[in-house]
Amino acid sequence: MAHETTRYHGTCHCKKVSFTVDLDLSAGTTKCNCTWCWKTRRWGTLVRPDAFGGAQGTEHLSLGERGGFCTACSVQTFAVLDTSGWEWSEGDEMVAINLASLDDLPVADLIAAPVTYLDGLHDNWWGPPAETRHL
Repeated sequence: MAHETTRYHGTCHCKKVSFTVDLDLSAGTTKCNCTWCWKTRRWGTLVRPDAFGGAQGTEHLSLGERGGFCTACSVQTFAVLDTSGWEWSEGDEMVAINLASLDDLPVADLIAAPVTYLDGLHDNWWGPPAETRHL
């Protein structure tokens, strides 16, 4: 069953970087226990490149047009990932969206979104960790 997408607008903290993304939050979100995701408290989702657009200020990003963190305020908004080797990938690239960077995402919608937990700490990316309450 196809769900509707909603267009959201995202920015970094200092607003030097901005973008739009069309999301269907009912398709799910992810939280991971790897050291990077845990230390940044990352809650994200992946979208196809055609759902992502309007990126402005990419000259302020550590990876340029491929995303990364803002070199002025250090907030990560998005990153373009090479997913060609991932077993479930539908293409060669996906865009990882940091949901905390979406300025107009209602908290109630985020809370209602399904979460898949990833055990990146133990290199078990396709399975959940034994404990998820801290994520």
